[in-house]
Amino acid sequence: MAALAPVLDHLDKNLDASLERLFGLLRLKSVSTDPAFNAEVRRTAEWLAADLKTIGFDASVRDTIGHPMVVGHHPGPKADSPHVLFYGHYDVQPVDPLNLWKADPFEPSIGEVDGVRVITGRGSSDDKGQLMTFVEACRAYKAVHGALPCKVTVLFEGEEESGSKSLKPFLEANAAELKADFAMVCDTGMWDRQTPAITVGLRGMVSEEVTIHAADRDLHSGVFGGAAANPIRILARILGDIHDDSGRVTIPGFYDGVEETPTQIKASWDGLGMGAAEFLGPIGLSVPAGEKGRSVLEMVWARPTAEFNGISGGYEGDGFKTVIASKASVKISFRLVHKQNPDAVRTAFRKFVADRLPKDCRAEFTAFGTSPAIQISYDAPILLKAQSALSDEWPKKALMVATGGSIPIVGDFKRQLGMDTLLAGFGLDDDRIHSPNEKYDLNSFHKGQRSWARILDAIAKG
Repeated sequence: MAALAPVLDHLDKNLDASLERLFGLLRLKSVSTDPAFNAEVRRTAEWLAADLKTIGFDASVRDTIGHPMVVGHHPGPKADSPHVLFYGHYDVQPVDPLNLWKADPFEPSIGEVDGVRVITGRGSSDDKGQLMTFVEACRAYKAVHGALPCKVTVLFEGEEESGSKSLKPFLEANAAELKADFAMVCDTGMWDRQTPAITVGLRGMVSEEVTIHAADRDLHSGVFGGAAANPIRILARILGDIHDDSGRVTIPGFYDGVEETPTQIKASWDGLGMGAAEFLGPIGLSVPAGEKGRSVLEMVWARPTAEFNGISGGYEGDGFKTVIASKASVKISFRLVHKQNPDAVRTAFRKFVADRLPKDCRAEFTAFGTSPAIQISYDAPILLKAQSALSDEWPKKALMVATGGSIPIVGDFKRQLGMDTLLAGFGLDDDRIHSPNEKYDLNSFHKGQRSWARILDAIAKG
């Protein structure tokens, strides 16, 4: 604590100054998806580069095929100091519909929601407020000790909210410069206002559309019914075969690479009070539909799935038309975990379908996106250090959680730079990101700064 205590004290005493800086950033209308704001997006990048320079970063605005990146480097106290890459994005979502905002979305202020003091404005949580928690931690360390505790590279993106078309090419072109011991991302959230969380697992994805073709045209069901193959019935039978009565996926080889979640991690999830009633009740359901014997959190955080996202075939208009369709199709997505191979899953699924087709029918496959899952070892040193550091700052011990969705940048860091990522953020479910009246708890901003100072300190100690 000898080096850390004065840094935490500095952050406490300079909270108002850090808020002024954040407000200056929030006033910039960095809406990346609308060309009308292109100049404002660049202004935001320039603002960040200039701010990093005041802390001693060698920072610059880098042009891309889209909006610019901001890259900054700061040396560590020693040549062999640990090296971290911190990523955030400075672009924001559009503010429409403007009439639903209670105040100007680009004029931030301190308000109150349900008795809690909050920072209001577009980008306050996603992601300007979050990325500035890390910048302020670095600023405090530099002010107190004249140096950062480890080597730090920052990468701020300007088009995360509009598809990140420039990101992969930029990482490929600058891989040697951006490579670090590991990456850190602060674009995630806490379990609740008292419980911080580290995301250790992100599910991957395989998306397919399958069309079953039978006759060369739609047929009269009275004339041909019973004799002609019906692609809707064939498709329904195939889809029905994909899951067994216990909810498991029956495609051969589907579970290759799926690992069991450690018992102690599942026990910590079970202690969160998020059972079937709590998870499904708010959406009008009560009975879990996945694998029997698994909790709902395990189902969505650590188990693979096969879900049908849309199905069509035959007459779908109003009224009734007695036809046997010539084709029927389904859109299906597989969420992957752990070491599942997306290409192997796609191949196995296509064979599963082909093996069930009548001889005079055919299947047409259309591939959509694929991405592997990301799973960081639960006992990875960086995770354990961060968990301890966060637990020292917040009222409750930091959880290691997973998420059913995907964060593409984490996969890019792993595939292109060979780095694992520490995902630790301080957003809350009620922050209204992407919606009118976005907010960020003042406590999240303040304690987020202190949290990153603790994590940097823990990393520096080796």
